[in-house]
Amino acid sequence: MTTTDWTIDLALIGIVFLQVRDRRLSLRLLLLPVALCAWAAVTYLRGVPTAGNDLLLVALCLGAGVALGALAGAYTKVTTGPDGHPLSRAGTAAATFWVVGVGARFAFQLYATHGGASHIASFSASHSITSTAAWTAALVLMAIGEALVRTGVVAYRGYVLAPAAAGGQQA
Repeated sequence: MTTTDWTIDLALIGIVFLQVRDRRLSLRLLLLPVALCAWAAVTYLRGVPTAGNDLLLVALCLGAGVALGALAGAYTKVTTGPDGHPLSRAGTAAATFWVVGVGARFAFQLYATHGGASHIASFSASHSITSTAAWTAALVLMAIGEALVRTGVVAYRGYVLAPAAAGGQQA
């Protein structure tokens, strides 16, 4: 793991602390995870291997990320602030789902770079996972799925709240 990898992983875990207080749902707040996901895709994703069970690994990890993101979004409290604009705040459950996803990827990276590489290679060989690129794609797409789905769920819930806050008129 490079210093950049450490910084990104620790920052993603730290993001949960920003989410536990009320934050106004703004376009900027909602587009930030989208921009970060685009950056991660360009930086780390070099395609999706399809040989052997590579695609199955990617699909399982992506599915796990989507599920964790949906749960984190569903358990994020979305209310109307005093000015009528939607606010979001992650509770304990939402924060837990986020940390489970980010923490699992972080733990895998630590394991892979600190003595677990041979076990991962053996597991990969036994399960027809043909390359480290499959693991990279799986973990990156898991992170992107988690972030985008959580953002989408929270944005949708805020959008649904906005007309009610404006007295029934679409904002």
